[in-house]
Amino acid sequence: MQPFLGKDFLLETEAAKKLYHDYAADMPIVDYHNHLDPKAIAENQQFEDIGSTWLAGDHYKWRAMRWAGVNERFITGNETTFREKFNAYAEVMPKFIGNPLYHWSHLEMYRYFGLDGVVLSAKTADQVWETCNQKLAQKEFGARGLLEMQNVVMLGTTDDPADDLRYHKQIAEDANISMKVRPTFRPDNAFKINKPAFPGYIARLAETVGFDINSYEKLLEALKLRLDHFDAHGCRAADHGLDCMLFAPVPGATELERVFKLGLNGETLTLDDITAFQSAVQVYLAQEYARRGWVMQIHVGATRNNRTRLFKALGPDVGVDGIDDRELANPLNQFLDTLDQDDLLPRTVLYSLDPTKNEVVVTTAGNFQDGSIGGKVQAGTGWWHNDQLDGMERQMTQLAQMGLLSQFLGMLTDSRSFLSFPRHEYFRRLLCKMIGEWMTKGHMPADYELAGQMVKDICYGNAAKWFLED
Repeated sequence: MQPFLGKDFLLETEAAKKLYHDYAADMPIVDYHNHLDPKAIAENQQFEDIGSTWLAGDHYKWRAMRWAGVNERFITGNETTFREKFNAYAEVMPKFIGNPLYHWSHLEMYRYFGLDGVVLSAKTADQVWETCNQKLAQKEFGARGLLEMQNVVMLGTTDDPADDLRYHKQIAEDANISMKVRPTFRPDNAFKINKPAFPGYIARLAETVGFDINSYEKLLEALKLRLDHFDAHGCRAADHGLDCMLFAPVPGATELERVFKLGLNGETLTLDDITAFQSAVQVYLAQEYARRGWVMQIHVGATRNNRTRLFKALGPDVGVDGIDDRELANPLNQFLDTLDQDDLLPRTVLYSLDPTKNEVVVTTAGNFQDGSIGGKVQAGTGWWHNDQLDGMERQMTQLAQMGLLSQFLGMLTDSRSFLSFPRHEYFRRLLCKMIGEWMTKGHMPADYELAGQMVKDICYGNAAKWFLED
């Protein structure tokens, strides 16, 4: 019987063990998409306690705690302390077996805090609380130290076009910070014209650029200025978060002006209006990314804020978002083809929250490989509800069989937590398990130089070429 999360966790063959320990384990981390706070890195934030560090804002944990029957006051309530919330989390941890949170939480305890072999429960809550808090109080357990412990060499944060990027500038000028922290251009607020917050956002963007955005052309002018600003601050990627993929041929300027004015005034928009506007803005932005040599990431397929009562009480991103199953293939292919026709399709990473669309994503990516760079259009790693063992293995298997796994950019955390980086270890162990099994079964040569290089590329090399290097 294997020890819990032991040295050879997930490594079920001798080949897998060798691939992980000799090739994967020590690779640096390029975490090219996350939601970490650059201010915390710039100021090397110290974290108050393990309760707040683990549970503040973590909707993965909130969702699981509700499922386990924990009262909301011990999840998001203001009337309880983080010690009380931590105790509630520890008490229900035994109920999490089979959920990736069970593995992630213990890997974080073991890799950061040296609590190897301790199993979190009500019985061990005091020990875990005291040990973690003693270490979090030490300078080396600040935001930068936690990243350095996991050998993180590059981070891609997620930033609004209206952000001034002051903390990215501060990080870049700090000689004590060796890792690259690149902003990522996230323009959702500028093209989701149907959202009630759209007029207010346009006013905020106008304040940032210093002129009124009272026309569609002025909006594009403002976005171009912000693209230039991000580029000057080291940005090399953009990210579009789409609940569903909409696309229509880009209409003329008069029609776009009409739709923009409707949105700016908070008036009723038809689905055709929304589709035309989103398509036009995204085509414009994607062409600008291509001209700058940036990477475009597209996250699609979430159905959000499904529980009205909790949304009204707490707002978005509180653990009531699920998987959408609307059409993807046709609008996605049309969007990418529109860009490709003018040879202005940037390097692209596609993520679908709906795992039944994995094959659609992989085969769509295959349609737009042009020989200019390996894997120019990527099928991104298992995202959100799918970044667990089955979801990641399914995504990689389909990528291997319908595309090229060797060109894969590998894992990212997509996390707001500075303690989330053992998820890269989780992914790397799974990757080595899969390739080790292929070697053992004779599905590929028993050639460690061949397999080991492939592992190193997927764990680090491919992503480093795309996101780390200038």
